[in-house]
Amino acid sequence: MLEPGATIGILGGGQLARMLAMAGARLGLKSHIYSPTANEPAFDVCAGQTIAAYEDESALSHFAERVDVVTYEFENVPAATADFLAARKPVRPNPKVLALTQDRLAEKQFVQSLGIETAEFADVADAGALARAVARLGRPSILKTRRFGYDGKGQALLQGGADLATTFRALGGVPCILEGFVPFAKEISVVAARSVDGAFRAYDICENAHEHHILATTTVPASLRPETAAQAAQIARKIAEAADYVGVLAVEMFLVKEKAGDEEKLVVNEIAPRVHNSGHWTIDAALTSQFEQHMRAVAGWPLGDARRIGTAIMRNLIGEEAKRWREILEEDGACLHLYGKAEIRAGRKMGHVTYVVPDR
Repeated sequence: MLEPGATIGILGGGQLARMLAMAGARLGLKSHIYSPTANEPAFDVCAGQTIAAYEDESALSHFAERVDVVTYEFENVPAATADFLAARKPVRPNPKVLALTQDRLAEKQFVQSLGIETAEFADVADAGALARAVARLGRPSILKTRRFGYDGKGQALLQGGADLATTFRALGGVPCILEGFVPFAKEISVVAARSVDGAFRAYDICENAHEHHILATTTVPASLRPETAAQAAQIARKIAEAADYVGVLAVEMFLVKEKAGDEEKLVVNEIAPRVHNSGHWTIDAALTSQFEQHMRAVAGWPLGDARRIGTAIMRNLIGEEAKRWREILEEDGACLHLYGKAEIRAGRKMGHVTYVVPDR
């Protein structure tokens, strides 16, 4: 267990690292940010910074000497980087989790091995394998690169008439996974945390809506049956325990309405081994934010109370929407968060706003 004043090293310098560093500072924990890119949002609020490539072993060694534990803000940090650091300092979540979630095929196989339902899927190594997979799974189906995809990048919807060879080449001709289409009623996520000693806390289930493949809004609590919500939390716990996970994770799921009536079924879509966009509401509407919870977990501290203190709607501010900051500040109940990014770009997450109605 770390003492206040200890330094947590964070791989990545984006908005998630920024909010982690801010949450840690409130607890007396310092943050040292490691990023290949200068002028990152997290640099404004950290105690130390290293700007170097993730493959720079000399820089990584110096970084390890200056921190007490290492974590990361996103899952595309090279697994070799995490392994290198793990030989020198504790890395939480463990590097095996990072490697697992970087490969969509391995992740799906892991989830299914736990007896948890996912979409049907097939390994697609080449255009010929894609044709065979489509013949089995049908259309519509979704072709995704096995690695390095997020916010809709690295994937294509296959509908009737789509040329398979052309689609495969458009994704770079790299190893892919084909997923059968899930006729879901809504998308939900479980944001939860597991501590070093195995304690587990889950936040209320999030209901998510996407626009242009990017999360647009999160509403909490989600509208679903209590027993379905409990099952979703248990699925997240089963995944966390099987992976010996430490820290905050999010499990994205599809809620499927069964034809027989009002029965509900859950299908796991993805695991995010980090704090998650759909958990941003916790800053303003939970007793312990997901960011504080993660810093507590990786420091070996007790987890905080995850109870919700109000009904919350979080909306991402994408691109030019961030220019509405003055208007948002004038709205009653609006909690504005801007990420300090220097350049506004289309499709770029610039901030978010959470609207909270306190529970009575």
